[in-house]
Amino acid sequence: MANIGFIGTGIMGAPMAQNLQKAGHALYFSEHHSPAPAHLLEENGTALATPAAVAEAVDIVIIMVPDTPHVEEVLFADNGVAKGLSAGKMVIDMSSISPMATKDFAARINLLECEYLDAPVSGGEVGAKAAALTIMIGGNEDAFQRALPLFEAMGKNINLVGSNGDGQTCKVANQIIVALNIEAVSEALLFASKAGADPAKVREALMGGFAASKILEVHGLRMIERTFDPGFRIRLHQKDLNLALTGARELQMSLPNTATAQELFNCCSANGGSDKDHSAMVEALETMANHKVAG
Repeated sequence: MANIGFIGTGIMGAPMAQNLQKAGHALYFSEHHSPAPAHLLEENGTALATPAAVAEAVDIVIIMVPDTPHVEEVLFADNGVAKGLSAGKMVIDMSSISPMATKDFAARINLLECEYLDAPVSGGEVGAKAAALTIMIGGNEDAFQRALPLFEAMGKNINLVGSNGDGQTCKVANQIIVALNIEAVSEALLFASKAGADPAKVREALMGGFAASKILEVHGLRMIERTFDPGFRIRLHQKDLNLALTGARELQMSLPNTATAQELFNCCSANGGSDKDHSAMVEALETMANHKVAG
């Protein structure tokens, strides 16, 4: 069993860390940004003062924080992870951040004779708790094999996509698909409801056909039952779509439907919904229709 540093114990990070503990690993947490939940410290967990102290104490550091600037700070601030690394250690960033910044971060960590994997995840809070996440990994094969037992403690669909940055690129692609599926399910259930049909029965019927999807199953039910407590917050999905749209400009290409989905999220945020689950995108469409899916 390994000594693992884990920095970032929010909605996703906390259950991921707990699953590593269940697999027998000892975890070390940094108190610099926010303390780890008490239950993680009770389950073979140790709190240290800074990310640098965590990196000194362990062989592998896992990072799970919201955005690119947060990862950069955790890694390269005066008390950051890089200050505590020594040759042969590994950094695994499981946040969802910029692919281009990831390549830079990896190069800087490699100069310290350490390995770097970008390993963003999909599956939300439900997948994190069930250790059933999809994990998309960028890095070299040897580092991937070394980290594979850790990934297997947190996820089910585990893929080495390519070199550093490719894991993050895959995650951006995932977030495009998820956002557009949420938009499609929102429109379909809203149309059915305003036309006078029972959206719950429409959803049930659609689950048996070609339109079936995980989004229709999980988020369609959220839309009908109005359960928008966050599994994945709108503001975080906005961040991911911003990565997609920024990347598209750099690549001189158009992502028209991604841009539309982002505008719907922007509408939700403008009306106080940035911390709701991303399935609450439906509320932007409901405002335009003057009708709610649940009637």
